[in-house]
Amino acid sequence: MAALMMTCSLSACGLIGGHKDPSAPVVTGFVGEVAADEPQAALVARDILAKGGNAADAAAALGMALSVTLPSRASLGAGGACLAWKPGQEQGQAFVFLPKAGQDDAKADRPAAVPMLARGLYLMQLRYGSVDFADVVVPARNLATDGVPVSGLLASDLAAVQSPLLADERARTIFSNGSGSVLTVSDLMVQPRLAGALERIRIAGVGDLYGGSLGQTFVQAAQAAGGGLTTADLRDSLATAEQPLMLSADGVQISFLPPPADGGLGTAAAFVGGQSHATVRGEAVVSGWRARQAGKGGSVSVADAQALLNSGSLPSGSALPPLPASTSFVVTDRQGVTVSCALSMNNLFGTGRVAGSTGIVLGASPQRRPQPLLTAAIAHRGSVQFRAAATASGQNVAADTAAVALQAALAGGRPEVTSGPGRANFVSCPAGLPGDSGKCFGWTDPRGSGLAISSDRQK
Repeated sequence: MAALMMTCSLSACGLIGGHKDPSAPVVTGFVGEVAADEPQAALVARDILAKGGNAADAAAALGMALSVTLPSRASLGAGGACLAWKPGQEQGQAFVFLPKAGQDDAKADRPAAVPMLARGLYLMQLRYGSVDFADVVVPARNLATDGVPVSGLLASDLAAVQSPLLADERARTIFSNGSGSVLTVSDLMVQPRLAGALERIRIAGVGDLYGGSLGQTFVQAAQAAGGGLTTADLRDSLATAEQPLMLSADGVQISFLPPPADGGLGTAAAFVGGQSHATVRGEAVVSGWRARQAGKGGSVSVADAQALLNSGSLPSGSALPPLPASTSFVVTDRQGVTVSCALSMNNLFGTGRVAGSTGIVLGASPQRRPQPLLTAAIAHRGSVQFRAAATASGQNVAADTAAVALQAALAGGRPEVTSGPGRANFVSCPAGLPGDSGKCFGWTDPRGSGLAISSDRQK
């Protein structure tokens, strides 16, 4: 259990109630790297690292914070996938918690996805974290209670769906400025109901959302909002731990997200292709893979994907239909423990409705929408040193964008970005970790509004 692996709670390490305690000890020197699409969530991860948490603790806190700061792409109603690695491991591990359809989709007005974010982050942090999960929920709860300024990315998402989003009364309460328009950059967004749900998760545990009183409240609210979810949907939808896809190149081993998070396969294919600019190689491979799996009844085999990758005879298809938006982030700590994640609501703001008193924006069911393209990769020298990690968003071009970013990260440089919707995040440590941390740096696409906190040293 995570609690048995604790070296200290975050409150004991100085993050009392999610706020810094100036009298508490602070980690000095190199604490790690964080790169994410949303700055306030990235700062949460940085603070966790500075207070002694490891990369898995910081990544889980970042993901939970995104449920507050970027609910358009990563509310508690979202799903996703994470890749984790630590020194001593040959491959690391993938954690898959994609958005899942409910049993009553056909009867629903606006079918919602089963909320998988908390369950997936919990499993990842349980396996790789160093503190109790309740501690990493606290910063998100405080952000929801105190309010957060709307970021550039969230403001852009709000503007894109203003009319349909504000048609829902509960969504209007959260996202309207009170004058009939959505919030804009730097407007304060306060979410007391979501804060209550997060506090319940902190006190009663993640399981309360899937089999406890919070889950019952959520199901009733989701049904009232036309989502069609049931208590059985929540109980039976589990995050899974999978072996990653693997490649070896130039003396390093690279772990990629495996299917059904098939963006990892696309990124591996694009990386092998040696492209220096984003193309459609990754998208074509994912398209071919999805067509192949549909012909086999939808069954997913990681071993099959690895065999195809090894053979070099990768399936290729035509362009995919427009895919749902996503968000991504990477966290690395001073020891080289690394987590790379991609998350999605299956549609901007999911169904566009909020699950009643829980304040949770409902993700959209994948039953009526194409599966998002989620990707992440971590490069390491065998089981000894971390070298680089990359992930990306950008709908159809996410896999190709991540491949370009990974190549740049391994070379210790910055990719050339000029056009297209892809937005990458990466961490590069050319001298390795453990090793010369002074050469490590984080990078986020300058065309976005994200934040890379590079080689941060807390005094």
